Order: sequence, then C-alpha cells, then structure tokens
Amino acid sequence: MPFPVPKHFTSMEDAIITLFGSGIKITHTDRISGGDINDAYGLTLTDGTHIFMKSNSKENASFFTAEAMGLSAIAQTKAIGTPDIICTGTDEGRFGGSFLLMEFIESKGHISNYWETFAYQLAAMHKSPTEDFVDGGKYGFVCDNYIGARRQINTVNESWTAFFRDCRLKPQFKAAAAYFDSSDLKKILKLLDHIDNVLVEPEQPSLLHGDLWSGNFITGNDGKAWLIDPAVYVGHAEADIAMTELFGGFSQAFYAAYEETGLLQPEYSSRRDLYNLYHLLNHLNMFGRSYLSSVKRIVDKYAK
Repeated sequence: MPFPVPKHFTSMEDAIITLFGSGIKITHTDRISGGDINDAYGLTLTDGTHIFMKSNSKENASFFTAEAMGLSAIAQTKAIGTPDIICTGTDEGRFGGSFLLMEFIESKGHISNYWETFAYQLAAMHKSPTEDFVDGGKYGFVCDNYIGARRQINTVNESWTAFFRDCRLKPQFKAAAAYFDSSDLKKILKLLDHIDNVLVEPEQPSLLHGDLWSGNFITGNDGKAWLIDPAVYVGHAEADIAMTELFGGFSQAFYAAYEETGLLQPEYSSRRDLYNLYHLLNHLNMFGRSYLSSVKRIVDKYAK
C-alpha cells in the first residue's frame, strides 16, 4: 500500500492496551448524536485521554477500513486537516462488532478567515500529486469504498469522462432501474452515450473528498476546517465543488476564494448538475423516491 494504513485489532481491549499502555481501560462512554449509518461515542480512558469512536455491526467492518484509508490519503497530501486515525477493529462486546478509533476534536472556535482558508487548503489538496492513490491510470482509487452506506466503485480509468460514466452513473442507474419507465430509460441511455459532450477532462487529476457537504467537515483544534467521512477517489476537482453546492452550499467567501485557484474550468456551472446526479441517484437508492423528481429533472436537462 503506497500510503499508511492504520492498525487493525480483533478486540477493543487489545487495541486500548496496545496503543495506550497496560492497565489502561475505558472508564466512561458518552453517546454522540449525528450520522445515520454508524453509532458514535466519546470515550474517556483511565489516564484521562479522550478518543472518538464509531461503531457498527461486524459485517460492516469494511466501512471503517475504507474510511481510515480515505482519511489517510487526505492526510498524506498535507494540505488540509483530518482527525488522526488511531486504529480500526472488530469486537464481540458492547460496541456492536466493528469500530474505528480517532482523535477527539475539542475545537474552541474558528479563525477569522475560516472560509477562505478552507477553500485554499481544499484547492491545495486538489493540486497534490495523485500517483500513490491510483494504480496504472489517472482516475479511480486503489480500492473500492463507500458513498454513504453504498459501495462506490473505483476501477481505474485513463479517462475522467469514462470513469464518471462507468463507475459513477451507470452503477447507480442500474440499482435504480425500477424507478424508471421506458421513456426515462431512453433518456438515460442518451445521456450516457453523449456524456463527453458535457464533461471535460481536467487539466490535472485531483484527490477528491468525494462526499463534500456541510455535514462532512468540522472545525479542528486549529480553528480551521477539517475533513471527515470521506468517499475518496481521484477525479476532477469540480466534482467536489459541485457537491458543496447540492445541499444548501457553503459561504460565498469559500467559492470566491476557490475560484481564485484556477481549478474550475470554463463553464463549470453547465456541468455541476451532472456531477450531482451521482449523489442524487445514490440518495434515491438509499432513501427512496423523494429524490426521483430531482434525478429526472437532471436527466431531462442533459438528454437533449
């Protein structure tokens, strides 16, 4: 593996003793709200250390392996903050079967130029070398991972347009096939067949967060934006920015600063909805038909 992968343990007790010392135990557990896929807790150890834990069933241990790899990839760019990964593991005890331990964030507030700094740091990540994250190609990732609770396919491709069509839209359309009638399916085929009339190849490949909305960044201990809950892959930087605009958007100061970096190619706004079609399809497949009208609207827009 070209970048560090955190240690994996087969019990919580072994993880705590190995990483924090003999005799160290969990003395207090606080449930933390937020998120609808995993359970989250703040753990206090006998030496006073606070750590953050996510847990899920043993069958979903791969969620945490993928998340740890994604955060490790982002951290390797040294461009923007992420919580330190402590370890992943499985456990038959009270925490549900699988777990991810991370640094506990205790931010005291954010810096004055928070949004501009966020934009510049994200752009720096997007400009970082990507060779360690893609084997034998330009776009994709060293392994598949997850977008929400659904598997995200990262098969390597030399073309961004082909990657987005084959690894992003096609699997989601296939999973959602029951929602579409014959007329819809004709439009979908037309969209997929002519996607290169809309998308452009980037000037350089970028490591993407992959699921960058307001719920997937926090204010770190340094007062700056830190990324969490990634669905990383190497793609076009525009896809990350499009996602930020899907559910309410960020501060205008963020967009003004990011535009200064030159990573948005001409007519980005004409491609934004097509990038976000992937996420709307994923929500349709996870949460049901409340997202169907938005999906059909975008299909109609690009199937002309």
